[in-house]
Amino acid sequence: MRHHHWLLAAVVLLGLWTWSKRVDNPDTTPPAPASQPATQPAPQAPGPVGTPSGPADTAPQPAAATGRTGTAAYPAFIPPEAHPVLEAIARGGPYHYRQDGNVFQNRERRLPAQPRGYYHEFTVDTPGSDDRGARRIVTGGNPPVEYWYTDDHYRTFRRFEPNGAAR
Repeated sequence: MRHHHWLLAAVVLLGLWTWSKRVDNPDTTPPAPASQPATQPAPQAPGPVGTPSGPADTAPQPAAATGRTGTAAYPAFIPPEAHPVLEAIARGGPYHYRQDGNVFQNRERRLPAQPRGYYHEFTVDTPGSDDRGARRIVTGGNPPVEYWYTDDHYRTFRRFEPNGAAR
């Protein structure tokens, strides 16, 4: 049993070393497959959906404001727990929860009308929650061309751009 701990520690250290090399040298990130068509971002929504409040916060944040370097900056309202979820979406998985990537049906019609299967949902961990919590990212299109965030289990949504994240 003791040898298993050493093996696990070695695998973790190798993974951290590999990850640090990718962060230090972003040029090692493999290029996107040539077979994927280029997509244009969809026009911005006028503001949060489901609430009468002001315009959505889509202004890019400097990487220093997010505590990250060499990766995409996200709007300030996107919690840090959403960052690995967005990175997994950009990679096409794998995802932490088996429900992630499932079709979001937009039954309450809080997002713009689209054909069934257009929207997909992904869980954003909620610290202290014993279940999946109320926070989600919903993407539109395949590959995603629009991104929405909800922290109240689909009552309200805020549209955002992952600012530089690979799609």
